[in-house]
Amino acid sequence: MLRFFLIFISLQLSLFGINMLHWVQQHVVLPWTALLARICANLVIWFDSAAAAQGKVLWNTSTGFGVSIEPGCNGIEACIVLFAAVMAFPSTWRHRLAGLMAGFAAVQALNVVRVISLFYLGQWNKAAFDFAHEFLWQGLIMLDVLIVWLLWVRAGTKDRKPQGTPPPDEPPAPPVRPIVPAVGKGEGLVSQSLDLSPR
Repeated sequence: MLRFFLIFISLQLSLFGINMLHWVQQHVVLPWTALLARICANLVIWFDSAAAAQGKVLWNTSTGFGVSIEPGCNGIEACIVLFAAVMAFPSTWRHRLAGLMAGFAAVQALNVVRVISLFYLGQWNKAAFDFAHEFLWQGLIMLDVLIVWLLWVRAGTKDRKPQGTPPPDEPPAPPVRPIVPAVGKGEGLVSQSLDLSPR
């Protein structure tokens, strides 16, 4: 348990530090955020032709309202937490890779839903937008990370279960030989059953 928490915290601190570097922000974070905005716009345009993406902003060309996808809303921080949890837990590299791929897809899929919902909440009610943005969706994204990680741990535990019955801790006791009473000459002809005849 101590090893898990030490690795978990160390990985998070390292990755969050790398995430804050100017080069990483310019060449990784901002391009990913712009891609996320385009993905959201391409999904929304199926039922709302007024949606468009410009950089990291998803906006409505008719009303001029838009939401800017800022750090903390692009799913990268949640993926860092998931990555640290998966890497800190003892498992095979193959199972870790599967968990990271599935977890990244789950977090980003939910994050797309978050951005689109906030896009419409902001046009409908500012108070509802603020509550969902600051509290509701922050908790739901982290809950998504926790659920994905727990399912991944459970799947790994099932894979490691031993096949068949485990060997006993102690060797089996030797078989007990039945004790046969010695029978003398002329003995052993009388039944040993109880006498049930009336007296």
